[in-house]
Amino acid sequence: MSVIVVGAGIVGLSVAYEALLGGAAVTIIDRDPEGDKASFGNAGGIAVTEVIPLSVPGLWKQVPFWALDPLGPLAVRVRHTPHLFPWLWRFAKVGSASEVRRISGALAEINSRVYDDLVPLFNKVGLANDLFRKGALTVYETESGLTRDRPEWEAKRAFGVDSQELSASQVRDMEPALGPIVKNGVFTPQWSHVSDPKRIVDVLRCWLADNGAEILRGQVDRVEPIRTDGAALTLSGGKTLRAAKIVIAAGAWSAQLAKQLGDRVLLESERGYNTTIPSPGLALEREVIFADRKFVATPLSIGLRIGGAAEFGGLKAAPNFNRSKALVTLAKIYLPGIKEEGGVEWSGHRPATPDSLPVIGRSGPSPRIIYAFGHGHLGLTQGPTTGKIVGDLLFERQPCLNVEPFSVARFS
Repeated sequence: MSVIVVGAGIVGLSVAYEALLGGAAVTIIDRDPEGDKASFGNAGGIAVTEVIPLSVPGLWKQVPFWALDPLGPLAVRVRHTPHLFPWLWRFAKVGSASEVRRISGALAEINSRVYDDLVPLFNKVGLANDLFRKGALTVYETESGLTRDRPEWEAKRAFGVDSQELSASQVRDMEPALGPIVKNGVFTPQWSHVSDPKRIVDVLRCWLADNGAEILRGQVDRVEPIRTDGAALTLSGGKTLRAAKIVIAAGAWSAQLAKQLGDRVLLESERGYNTTIPSPGLALEREVIFADRKFVATPLSIGLRIGGAAEFGGLKAAPNFNRSKALVTLAKIYLPGIKEEGGVEWSGHRPATPDSLPVIGRSGPSPRIIYAFGHGHLGLTQGPTTGKIVGDLLFERQPCLNVEPFSVARFS
């Protein structure tokens, strides 16, 4: 069976891995297969404990304050606002208590499989030493911060998340680099992080090429089913490729192809920013999440990555690297010994759905075209499991979990 995968990020490469293991002839197409993408610049966390959607009851009370704060976690480009309304409307609708429970159940189910799928893949391709299962530490700068978030932690525990509250001294015993502003924290031992997200996708891509996958550079302009058998895509320049099945895993650009097929998708670029400091002058053992300011710091092999921020401005707007600088300014508040010299700024497009669930499953017009995109902040976390699910769909096996919550039909 021939399979074409559109997209060479962590999700697309994970899909190609499963298709190749299943015996398919695999072609991966990306406009820049080795180039920069969200899979390179993420914070590096395997965030299996993130089972609560972004839209929750009461969130709208905080949004205006975030948007007005120059160091805040949220920004919206004015020109893009009219295009954002349908997404925001759906985002608001799924913020009810009943919807949050439903979505959390689906996120908990897919995240419960993460290590079962990720660890064998890492072992197979030579990344066994690049996963650090040291948990994560969420810290608060006020006593009231943890009190505010306790209902969310209790909700996570109901879905199997192990979390342990810590005092200020216990937090600093774990991470001495944290300053006195930290008043308490929560340790989540199930979390882990990788050595360097770019290394993960580079090694996986090279393994796929060495084991028979064909990797092509090209811009996919159109995907369409073939009435007799299979599906076809057209590249810019007019070249057409055909395969028995096509998987669209093009991240934030996937909605354009789905729309051509007749599937409505609410997908936005939630642009993220970070700064990676090669010699920060301090050390962290694990990823640290700063709950009050909505950013993270992760110790990578290439330095300390300080990341976060959510900016809605579409796919064409130029990045605003003042957001990257603002994250370093925030980090100084919590990590008073940090040295910022030599920091490398980055920005990339996260593919975000309003309900925080990825789109995984068959296209409405054709069962031979399969979607695998929209993972938001959890692409690295859920990539290998998405690959496993799509592998089941490609080879007509019963999927390893219930895929209905991830269906594109939910946007119809």
